[in-house]
Amino acid sequence: MEQVLKRENMLNALKRVQRNGGAPGVDGMTVEELPEHLKAHWPSIRRKLEEGRYQPSPVRRVEIAKPDGGVRQLGIPTVLDRLIQQAMQQELSPLFEATFSEHSYGFRPGRSARGAVEEARGYVEAGYSWVVDIDLERFFDTVHHDRLMARMKDVVEDKRVLRLVNAYLKAGVLDNGVVMETEEGTPQGGPLSPLLSNIVLTELDRKLEERGHRFVRYADDCNIYVQSERAAQRVLASTKRYVEGRMRLKVNEAKSAVGRASDRQFLGFSFY
Repeated sequence: MEQVLKRENMLNALKRVQRNGGAPGVDGMTVEELPEHLKAHWPSIRRKLEEGRYQPSPVRRVEIAKPDGGVRQLGIPTVLDRLIQQAMQQELSPLFEATFSEHSYGFRPGRSARGAVEEARGYVEAGYSWVVDIDLERFFDTVHHDRLMARMKDVVEDKRVLRLVNAYLKAGVLDNGVVMETEEGTPQGGPLSPLLSNIVLTELDRKLEERGHRFVRYADDCNIYVQSERAAQRVLASTKRYVEGRMRLKVNEAKSAVGRASDRQFLGFSFY
């Protein structure tokens, strides 16, 4: 927590929050108003964080239309909580980077969708031309809190940090004037969420590596490359069993499929 609250780290987090902009949270405070608020209240906020007494605000529910129909639910934290989450992300990310798979590309420093596509192309060119396309249904809404916190305890020793992450997970959602408790999921919209998603899905990466699969994952979009349709069907079934049985997540039946790599897209790219 002391590392999170260092002046240099907090100033870097403030710059990032200001650069990202975004809408206010439940308290209506804008990014422009945040510096003045911090001048007046930061000593007491800092003391609560140091003593493990800080209580995050609920996130504000916003629905964004998806290109293929339906809506994606975002949770917008207050600008103060965005600042604290950003400061935590900056300190926690390097700790967890060492634990992540080389086949994971989403929301990681120095990695991109382009890198994921290049690795996938290499598999296809090597003859692994059948793809198992795994899509997780409402991933950010269904993350199991206890499993996530258990993964974090393997790396993070400071109980104040662990309590604060847990408090963010359980902060609740303000929807139509009513605060609803969150017993599972991580709000999609806060600076901490991408890191938390990679912590959870590293378990899937390690299982696929253990089984010797050739795969690429970008956030919750995972493609596994094999040499035949029969092998692809077998891998889809076994991966689905692991994800739903062990990880307690849900595979999207409508979007998950087996096919030739040339017939399917990965991160907006096609292979010919």
